[in-house]
Amino acid sequence: MANIIGKNIKTLRVEMGLSQSNIASFLNVDQSLISKVEKGERILSADMLEKLACLFGVSIDAIEGSAIEASSLSFAFRSSNLSAKDLETISAINRIALNSEYMAELLKG
Repeated sequence: MANIIGKNIKTLRVEMGLSQSNIASFLNVDQSLISKVEKGERILSADMLEKLACLFGVSIDAIEGSAIEASSLSFAFRSSNLSAKDLETISAINRIALNSEYMAELLKG
């Protein structure tokens, strides 16, 4: 499962135009950990997976799934100058959007 999660994290990271260094800064870890995660050599904590899911605008289930699909919430940020604070802001906005989608689904059902 670590290989699938790592591959999906890399796919989502690349789709957003983020570097491993951006993700490491956001998670407050060393860049080498992100490299190892993407290679399937290490795993992330549940808290880190949740933070990444919000940043990428997807569910944790999507990150753990075998075929990741781009979310309608995904945006490409083609800047290597994004700070951890910028990524925190993006994550918070995505969390609101994901919760809104979830609430809308509940109201339909």
